[in-house]
Amino acid sequence: MNYISDILYWISTGLLVPVIILLILLFGRALLLIGSFFGQYLAVRKTEALLKAEFDGLNADNMATLADRLPKQNKSLVVLYIQQMLGHKDSEPHLQKLLADFDIAASKDLATSKTLSKMGPMLGLMGTLIPMGPALVGLAAGDIASMAYNMQVAFATTVVGLFSAAIGFITGQVKARWYEHDRVNLQFLADLLTEPKN
Repeated sequence: MNYISDILYWISTGLLVPVIILLILLFGRALLLIGSFFGQYLAVRKTEALLKAEFDGLNADNMATLADRLPKQNKSLVVLYIQQMLGHKDSEPHLQKLLADFDIAASKDLATSKTLSKMGPMLGLMGTLIPMGPALVGLAAGDIASMAYNMQVAFATTVVGLFSAAIGFITGQVKARWYEHDRVNLQFLADLLTEPKN
């Protein structure tokens, strides 16, 4: 039994370095996500104001000129799909496929936030529990310096993991609302394009 316990102990302590490396990578990715999120936020604010003005007055009569009224330099996902839908306005299957493609593209953009929000707490918990074993051993042996070092590692990994998870959760929630709003606009446009002509 002691042999099995020793194997488990060696495995768990051997995972500490990979866990710390992954947490550092997650932390770096969270910082990059904050920067890209801020830029995306500014673009979304501008695009939402533009589309609200266009879609509030959109009907079958002025839909033909919608593509001309959209800014050509706008590279946002929703504007790109609006232009593609207007190019396939006579084909309902193409419109449905474009709506599904938009959902896939939105999920792809949300993947980083979801990964951070789920992996951060898991890796943080692993980074907390793994050093606790050596810390308890150090406490039993009277090695306070070793115990203090291992406790420092345990607390640091928890904080880094939770920080990364918080960034992922917040950005994921906000982006999900953006894409839900865009999906409603695209569905509205698809309904107008497939509306029976009188």
